[in-house]
Amino acid sequence: MFRQEIKHSDKTVNTGAYSAGVLVDRMLFISGQGPLDLSSGKVIHGTIEEETWLTLSHIRRIVETAGGQMEDIVKCTVHLSEISDFDRFDAAYASVFTGVRPARTTVQSVLADGIKVEIDAIAVLPE
Repeated sequence: MFRQEIKHSDKTVNTGAYSAGVLVDRMLFISGQGPLDLSSGKVIHGTIEEETWLTLSHIRRIVETAGGQMEDIVKCTVHLSEISDFDRFDAAYASVFTGVRPARTTVQSVLADGIKVEIDAIAVLPE
């Protein structure tokens, strides 16, 4: 079994004992990402839309580092601090994922440091 750690190319600070992504054969498992400044590790607070776009930009960078693209993502799990933000989150999310969108689970969760959204993803990369 081929297994490789995939790092976010802009991340220069330790944010915990995990890999940003783990590539197993052609499957890429991306750890939960949030609206962070990856050079300082500090949260970048914003609207639910802004935090969603920033979080998805981190996911995009990890997928691209592994040789894929957003269209290769097949599953996302989304944690929202306020489920009442769902419609606004969903509109921002939909602006990034077009065509056949990934399967998705969205739940309300207690999130650290006042962030509004955390997203993890699974991608199947091309051969």
